[in-house]
Formats: sequence, structure tokens, C-alpha cells
Amino acid sequence: MKVKIINNSGMELPSYATPGAAGMDLRAVLESTISLGPLDRFIVKTGLFLQLPAGYEAQVRPRSGLAANKGLTVLNSPGTIDADYRGEIGVILVNLSNQSVQIEPHERIAQLVVAKHEQVTWEAVNILSDSERSSGGFGSTGSK
Repeated sequence: MKVKIINNSGMELPSYATPGAAGMDLRAVLESTISLGPLDRFIVKTGLFLQLPAGYEAQVRPRSGLAANKGLTVLNSPGTIDADYRGEIGVILVNLSNQSVQIEPHERIAQLVVAKHEQVTWEAVNILSDSERSSGGFGSTGSK
């Protein structure tokens, strides 16, 4: 599938690192290093603009290395980019560590996954069919 993209990042287009990869790394477009204190958040621009086909979305997800090594994650994970959005992709990063963390220009900050989706039509009813779980809430399927 081809997706139209404008690349104002000054870097290569995102690409899959391996043949089995689901996501492509997004990189920070920054003029200089920024520092995020504990619990600080910042929208990091990517310089990328997409035109996704109808029925597709792009999901902005955290990078496991940033989360494990720096305590940085994507705040609204996964962030959804709808097919009709044409603005620049921004990544809302939050520092969940207890110390300041630096983000460098061109640093890999998130992953982008493009996925199909469906839109539903609601059918209002008065009763839902029963299931094994039924109305059991969080943890109702057990801990093992």
C-alpha cells in the first residue's frame, strides 16, 4: 500500500528496521537538545505530514528502549492519526522517571504503525447475550 507523505524533517523517511517490523521509528525535529524534568511533557515535532487512505489510521506508539532506559513514553499511547488529518505529526512525550532526561535532535522518539480499521453502526438493544465473563470487570479472568 502506498501512503502519500510530505517530509520536512531534513532526514530520511521512516522505514521498517527489519522485515518483520510492524512499526517505523519517528525522529525528533529539534533545533537543539531539550530537557524534560520528571513528569514534564512536550510535543516533539517530526516534520512529517501524511495522507492515509480511508479505512486506515496511523498509531504513534512508545519505543521500548526509551521507556526502559530513560523513562520516556508517549502520553496518549497509542496516539491516533486519522485518515482525514493533514497536519504535522507531533509526539507527546512524557518523562516518567525521577530525573531530567534529554531529547536530542534527530533522536528516535516513537514508532508509527499503520493499521486498517472499521467504522461501526450502532444497534441499540435492551439486552446483550450472555458470555462466560459476563459483566466481570478488571481482573475478572483471573491472575494466571
